Amino acid sequence: MLPPAVLEEFVALLGPERARSDADTLALYAQDETPGRCLPEAVLFPTCHADVVAIVRLALRHKLPITPRGAGSGNVGGAQPTKGSLVLSFECMNRILEFNPADRLIVVEPGVVTDDIHRLAQSANLMYAPDPGSSPYCRIGGNLAMNAAGPRAVKYGVTRDHVLGLRAVAGDGRELRSGGRTSKYATGYDLTRLLVGSEGTLALITEATLKLVPAPERTASFRICYASDTTACAAVSRVMQQAVVPCALEFMDRRSIQAIKEFGAAEGLPPGTEAVLMVEADGPAEDIPRQVAALENALQGEGLLEIQTGFTPAEIKQLWTARKSLSHAVKKIAPLKINEDVVVPVSRLSELVAAIDAMGTLHRLPIVSFGHAGNGNLHVNLMVHPDDAEEMARAYACLQELVETVLRLDGTLSGEHGIGNKKRKFVPLEIDAETLGLMRELKRVFDPQGILNPGKKLPD
Repeated sequence: MLPPAVLEEFVALLGPERARSDADTLALYAQDETPGRCLPEAVLFPTCHADVVAIVRLALRHKLPITPRGAGSGNVGGAQPTKGSLVLSFECMNRILEFNPADRLIVVEPGVVTDDIHRLAQSANLMYAPDPGSSPYCRIGGNLAMNAAGPRAVKYGVTRDHVLGLRAVAGDGRELRSGGRTSKYATGYDLTRLLVGSEGTLALITEATLKLVPAPERTASFRICYASDTTACAAVSRVMQQAVVPCALEFMDRRSIQAIKEFGAAEGLPPGTEAVLMVEADGPAEDIPRQVAALENALQGEGLLEIQTGFTPAEIKQLWTARKSLSHAVKKIAPLKINEDVVVPVSRLSELVAAIDAMGTLHRLPIVSFGHAGNGNLHVNLMVHPDDAEEMARAYACLQELVETVLRLDGTLSGEHGIGNKKRKFVPLEIDAETLGLMRELKRVFDPQGILNPGKKLPD
């Protein structure tokens, strides 16, 4: 329990409304979207960079671990407190500090909601390209911490590719700046790319300068239905081998289609549909017909049942209805989904999908797979009943097999959700001991006492 005298020091620093230890607040911040919870000692709400510096230095003096938090929308336990920790919530640091269309950049604090960045960029015919599915409520600090992405990553890249510079506070209270305001930057070491994706274990980001790109003039969407997962995956490979890179290439497997049908959202899918691709093209208006023709040509092949194309906002929204309903549909299968975020080379996607199907049969589990096929990034959802111990044991055996399969296919444990506290035990299967040793040395340089987000990212 946090000694009252120590709590009073934080109250003196931040005020009683921004240094809270009441039961309701502690319960509210005891977990993120991941199963499991741990009550923090207190919850702190900084409003500026100087507050974060002071909090870190005071926590360091009292040897108190800090769990940074954005919206708490992560699902690998990255924002779950550890025993004896303070939660540092960035939700009050929510200012857009600068919007500069001339230089195509925006400077934000970590508590800004990602969709607010999208809307402001759109007002000047610009675009902040990363588009995680949680954009309406997630905060940019969490996106930076996890190197979040989304459907547009296949063409535009992930969060790390759109960060020009950062301001941050290391675990020993040192203040640092990295990068700058230009798209080219070759001075010193690239700490910006190091900090993005470090899950708050090296430094706490207090300000980010983000790159904006011109908004596309026009968009076209396709919904393509196939007779099997195999034929859909073959189409993904064909699309990614030709010259036109789609801005989105999404995949829904056989079990996803079953879930949508049971949910009542499969209207318009032709009989025999076992897999669906969602493809989107964007760019100058005069170039869209060329892109559409090239993509339609690549999508033709064995197992094709139907291609539907939409150009107007209403048509595009209608085509995406099945994909948008999937998250709600899977909740009817079981109360808990173990959501894995794995990536393999696109050429091996079909092997992964076939292996997952076999795992579901072997371990007697419904497994729903969908995601960003253009990057080889699948969200593999093991649907389970957490109160069934025998089923949970089968699920964890299946999870182990999934990880081993992904690595055997030259893949990686996470594409955009991060490692958090849920995947740490698998990290040594992917990263060799000597490299992990170098990573731990980096951690000690930035955070000598290990107070920043302990129990996350790297294995013990």
